[in-house]
Amino acid sequence: MAEVTVAQLADVVGIPVETLLQQMKDAGLAHEDAAQSVSDTEKEQLLAHLKRSHGDSDSEPKKITLKRKSVSQLKVSGSQGRSKTVSVEVRKQRTYVKRSAVEMEEAARQAEEEAARKAEEDRLAAIEAARRADEARAAAEKKAAEDAARRAAAGEARASGKKGEKADGDEPKKQAKKAPERPQVEDPVELARKAEEARIREAQRKVKEEEAAKRTLEEARRMAMELEYRGGRVDDFKEELLEEEKDAIVKRAFEDSLDSEARQAKRARKTSKKSKIKEKEKQPERQFSPRHNKHGFQSPTGPIVREVQLGESITVSDLAQQMSVKGAAVVKALFGLGIMATINQVLDRETAQLIVEELGHKVKLVSAHAVEESLIESLGDTRQEGEAAHRAPVVTIMGHVDHGKTSLLDYIRRTRVAAGEAGGITQHIGAYHVETDRGMITFLDTPGHAAFTAMRARGAQCTDIVVLVVAADDGMMPQTAEAIDHARAAKVPLVVAVNKIDKHGADPERVRSELSQKEVISEEWGGDTQFVHVSALTGQGIDQLLDAILLQAEVLELNAVATGPAKGVVIESSVDKGRGVVASLLVQSGTLNRGDMVLAGEYYGRVRAMLDENGRPIESAGPSMPVEILGLAGAPDAGEEFLVVPDERKAREVADFRQKKLRHNRLSRQQATKLENIFETMGAGDTASVNIVLKTDVRGSLEALQVALQDLSTPEVKVSIVSSGVGGINESDVNLALTSRAVIIGFNVRADASARKLCQEEGVDLRYYSVIYDIIEDVKKAMSGLLEPELREEIVGVAEVRDVFRSSKFGAVAGCKVMEGTVFRNKPIRVLRDNVVVFQGELESLRRFKDDVNEVNAGIECGIAVKSYNDVKPGDKIEVFDVKKVARTI
Repeated sequence: MAEVTVAQLADVVGIPVETLLQQMKDAGLAHEDAAQSVSDTEKEQLLAHLKRSHGDSDSEPKKITLKRKSVSQLKVSGSQGRSKTVSVEVRKQRTYVKRSAVEMEEAARQAEEEAARKAEEDRLAAIEAARRADEARAAAEKKAAEDAARRAAAGEARASGKKGEKADGDEPKKQAKKAPERPQVEDPVELARKAEEARIREAQRKVKEEEAAKRTLEEARRMAMELEYRGGRVDDFKEELLEEEKDAIVKRAFEDSLDSEARQAKRARKTSKKSKIKEKEKQPERQFSPRHNKHGFQSPTGPIVREVQLGESITVSDLAQQMSVKGAAVVKALFGLGIMATINQVLDRETAQLIVEELGHKVKLVSAHAVEESLIESLGDTRQEGEAAHRAPVVTIMGHVDHGKTSLLDYIRRTRVAAGEAGGITQHIGAYHVETDRGMITFLDTPGHAAFTAMRARGAQCTDIVVLVVAADDGMMPQTAEAIDHARAAKVPLVVAVNKIDKHGADPERVRSELSQKEVISEEWGGDTQFVHVSALTGQGIDQLLDAILLQAEVLELNAVATGPAKGVVIESSVDKGRGVVASLLVQSGTLNRGDMVLAGEYYGRVRAMLDENGRPIESAGPSMPVEILGLAGAPDAGEEFLVVPDERKAREVADFRQKKLRHNRLSRQQATKLENIFETMGAGDTASVNIVLKTDVRGSLEALQVALQDLSTPEVKVSIVSSGVGGINESDVNLALTSRAVIIGFNVRADASARKLCQEEGVDLRYYSVIYDIIEDVKKAMSGLLEPELREEIVGVAEVRDVFRSSKFGAVAGCKVMEGTVFRNKPIRVLRDNVVVFQGELESLRRFKDDVNEVNAGIECGIAVKSYNDVKPGDKIEVFDVKKVARTI
């Protein structure tokens, strides 16, 4: 670059000259005047000083590596004469390094030295080539002279040996004639000229190569300076500049190899073709036979009979898949049997068996739970046989509303927590345990009776003892009787806790008497049920209640094997926004470890995290211990049994089977679309319905609400739950409610911002509840509003016919006297004869003397003309009534 003065540099940089001179002095430069010139090296030194003063360190160069990949396609001839396309991938990499000025100068100096060395080598090579050319020319001249002397000596010898048959004058003529026949020798001068031209061409080629190297070096320097100003520098110029040439060489070599392979394949085809032709010529001709032109495919000689496995039910598509036929063929066979079905129709076992036999296949009847049974068998093989040890009892507290169940649990929790941290109790995930002097007790807080019934229906014996709480001042109530029925159905022993014993008006004997009517007899009366008097307010009898529970547990001899895969029941499940699906489990046997593959209902997953009652992470849990796990694919129903399976493949197989089974059951329940119900649906007319989108916080509440709302349905108005789920209300729920004209009900959940905004814009009814009874009452009111009103008749007046007159205008006119009430002209009437209705219609005229009146009160005579009825007789009664619409309620 051109040198500039200090003043010009200060003007370019934009700082005063004095400041620039001070900076140059600090950098070790001897510039004291603004007119002094500044070289590029001095600029680099000043720049390095300024970088060091501002904290920049050049101790480690900063590298930037750029990679580029390009793919090109080549068309080459294949082995059979067809062209094929081959992709060639070229990868390029460049590394940029930010270096100091000293390193730049060193690199430039090395490049100049390398260029000078190459130029010197080229010059020496040219001199050597010229020397070799001179030597070759001298040798050629010497050889030519020797050959000429040798030929001259040979000619003289031949001339002297001839006899004088001819005159000497003929000899020059003969030699002249023979001279053209001698071999011509190239002129040494011409050889030297050609060697000189070759030397000049070689020197010109060397000069061109030197000029190209200089241009390459100049380009490298220009790129280096440009990258230095931009903050980087090429690491290795020589490799980068030759990289594209190397790629081109590789590409050409690859193309040459492909062409070579194609040529070899073509030659091989020609050779094999020629050899086949020769062999064919050597072999004798053979006659044409179908055996020589036989196709490789062998068509079946008969129909293929397959074994079709049939469970309790199967869809048309699955049946067709097992028989390897199209679904239309199965639908056609069903039509032949008089059954109209679609591809998704669910068939029972008998119908499917007829179709299979009709299409010529074999039937194998399997159990509907074959997959689950195989899972149980495999778990039986893997489950370790261990010694059964005593486990803590699982207790469920039940009773009527406001009888003190929650207060009793609160007192137990409060007193035991105050007793100390080690033996404390913390309610969590719907279950907690209490440490006593005689052992541990696990209390289970199920979400209402619906979940308990679901557990009993699935055969899950998750509860060992039921504590029935009855208020001493209230006695047995409907829900108390219901709790007794649940406990008996599950074959679980009862312990009766007579609560509120300290309250004025408490009557324990009344409780015993009323419970004895349900065959719950206390030990004092000769029965087998323990009665304990407790007070949740003062704590009276709490220790006796815990002792009674432990005594009952000893009688039951509750044992469980603590080794092997875990097995238990799902207490509760929910969907947490941050953690995903959260399932509360109660381990009944075995040990549940973190990382196990758990199968619960139709969902499975690996235990990613497991928490204890205090919310702390744990690695394992034994029998009778409640835990909270994360990792399931979905929220299972409360009361579902969970198992630990050996591998994910088995879990997926059973989960898919259960999902398919639920889908079959759901399709089989949709009877409204079947042909045999079309006329029933048409005759019944349109039934009013209350559409609801239901979202709850936990699975147990969802089940209880679904059962309670569906039980409200009547033949005239039904409750239709369009969608239900666990978790918050989102925008998709609002869109579904908008489409189906449904009401969104959130139980202990809330809608997000987008869902609330959409509800306000579209006018969707969104309601929040925290008490289940409020939901039931509001749904009842909505259903009542859809009921047709009830028509009630009210008799407003009765008139007795005293005489009958004939009128040309009205026909028969009855002279009447109002016996009771009021007779109105515009209200419907009935004509009664001997208290039997003989006509129902309306009045045509009501007159008092000759005046038309609208009403006549009791005790007044009047004339009445009945419209379209002239058979009125004395003694008949005309009854005037009014029809009122009365709103109905559920």
